[in-house]
Amino acid sequence: MLLHILLQAPASTVASTVNAVVDTAKAAANMPTAAAPTEAKMNLLELLKSGGIVMYPLAILSLLAVFFLIERFLYIKQAGKTDAKFTDSMRDFLRNGNIDAAKTYCKNTDSPQARIVGKGLNRLGKPIEEIESSMENQGKVEAYKLERNLNILGIIAGIAPMFGFIGTILGVIKIFYNISLANNISIGLIAGGLYEKMITSATGLTIGIFAFLAYHWLNIMVNKAIQRIEVSSIDFIEMVQDEIKK
Repeated sequence: MLLHILLQAPASTVASTVNAVVDTAKAAANMPTAAAPTEAKMNLLELLKSGGIVMYPLAILSLLAVFFLIERFLYIKQAGKTDAKFTDSMRDFLRNGNIDAAKTYCKNTDSPQARIVGKGLNRLGKPIEEIESSMENQGKVEAYKLERNLNILGIIAGIAPMFGFIGTILGVIKIFYNISLANNISIGLIAGGLYEKMITSATGLTIGIFAFLAYHWLNIMVNKAIQRIEVSSIDFIEMVQDEIKK
């Protein structure tokens, strides 16, 4: 139909029509294409901020977990060291009868090993059972010092996920509150609450796992340190018994 009209029309009309079509095609080709949707990016800090108010106690718990991990690690590592030179020095003091020098040496040495042996030196001349009892009591004190504040890590491991679940509950509450205000259900209304609750839950679980691993790792270090200290105490008792037999 269009071709029949063009054939019957004057040549000037056909030429102008063709030129108009060509100009329209060129204009369409030069028009900017619609930009493709870009993926939204968010850094870690912005992601954590989106978690809501529950992220503040979680941040405090994470700082406490890191602090007590470092503090306990350094203390246990230092306190758990046993010095072979110390044992040799005690053996020489006892053989030579230099009890006062041995006591002074223990006082000047800052370690559980020296404090326990010092208690035994103060009981020399009394029955061996009393010496052992005195050293055992001091050993309990040193074990308490090694284990101090470890329970805090255990508490953090338990309550951090609970705070994350509180954030989950608050997120669900937010979802239904927004739905009640808008009086309809849409992805936009639901996404905000779900987003918040997923962040808090993941953060709480991460902190809990970190504190849990730190707690048990430090407990292993404490047990090893106590074993080394006990070996040192047994060596001292054997030295005393050998001197008594002589």
